[in-house]
Amino acid sequence: MRLRTVAVALVAVVSLAACGGQREPSGSGTGSGGRLTIATGNTTGVYYQLGGALASVISQKMSGYRATASETGASVQNIQGLVGGNYDIAFSLGDSAADAVNGVNSFKTKQDVVALTRLYNNYTQVAVRTSAGINSIADLKGKRVSTGSPNSGTEVIARRLIEAAGLNPASDVTAQRLGLPESVDAMKSGSIDALVWSGGLPTGGITDLFTSMGKGVKLLPIADLLPKMQEKYGSIYSQAPIPAATYKQPADVATIIVPNVLLVRKDMKDELAEQLTKVVYDNMDALVAVNAAAKGIKLENADKTDPVPLHPGAKKAIDSLK
Repeated sequence: MRLRTVAVALVAVVSLAACGGQREPSGSGTGSGGRLTIATGNTTGVYYQLGGALASVISQKMSGYRATASETGASVQNIQGLVGGNYDIAFSLGDSAADAVNGVNSFKTKQDVVALTRLYNNYTQVAVRTSAGINSIADLKGKRVSTGSPNSGTEVIARRLIEAAGLNPASDVTAQRLGLPESVDAMKSGSIDALVWSGGLPTGGITDLFTSMGKGVKLLPIADLLPKMQEKYGSIYSQAPIPAATYKQPADVATIIVPNVLLVRKDMKDELAEQLTKVVYDNMDALVAVNAAAKGIKLENADKTDPVPLHPGAKKAIDSLK
């Protein structure tokens, strides 16, 4: 009954908690109270759902704090906004976070971001129109493909996948830089042939796509590109199946996964970082009630954020919880 009560309460408040705008000023959180802003992702993605749930939990469980979650383009944009002071907490894919701390690819200089914890894994989900004759990433040549929102972790992975297949993402595909809701609508209308999405399982937008289009859409197996991805970018990428039951597909689909991390600025007070990390693990039931992807948030993996440094306050919290 307790879990059901929490779930009902969170469903009622997630939409409210997640309606903060991207342009809000920097948060005022300290070790003893204040306002906190959370950068999430597209409205039909897991970041947005869990970000809203996390904002609700912080507001309910951390005395003196009020948290709001903002819709964003996700990882790269989240990190830019975090460093710029627009957000206090940010969801990010591990590969984008690694680029940030190393000052490479999307980031010109090393960014002062650290992790509160490792989260669940994101699954690369490449959905294609069955009639488009696409059976591999190489078959995307000449096709209309949504590569994700500008400055998102999805866009980073999409471009890397296309390159790993021997294609030029700038010229060999007609790239559409769309958020997930727009990508799903474009698939339904036939204005694109494929979409790339990096998210937890299940992702609401992808569920909607398969519910609406049925056998008119399918997921591509892409694990064959993992060796090339690892050769260039390291072990941040690994392989796992998308279970058939996730989207009611005929069989599991082998794909490439990457961990998510919860980021803050390096100058966050140790006491606040400790409290935030504890509130995640003390309220796992509430997060799972909003999206099952949260089941992948495991305390035993909490400190496995390398190469992104763990915040000292977060380390203290994790050590005390183990």
